Amino acid sequence: MCAACAITAAAGASGARAWLQTRDWSWLTPRRLRRVTIALCAGALAVSTVGFSGSTPAPAPAHASAPASR
Repeated sequence: MCAACAITAAAGASGARAWLQTRDWSWLTPRRLRRVTIALCAGALAVSTVGFSGSTPAPAPAHASAPASR
């Protein structure tokens, strides 16, 4: 897991939590908001380990052409 991916995922989860907190929804109690926060962070970190992997090598060219001679 790359650190930048985990940091980005955590920042996204934090932003989503902040957005939810600013809503005046009566069903979103502090206890539910805490549970949503835990779920967002866990989900974001899980996705960052699987979905944002930069370890895939670049595809090889179809064929290597020889340089043109003059």
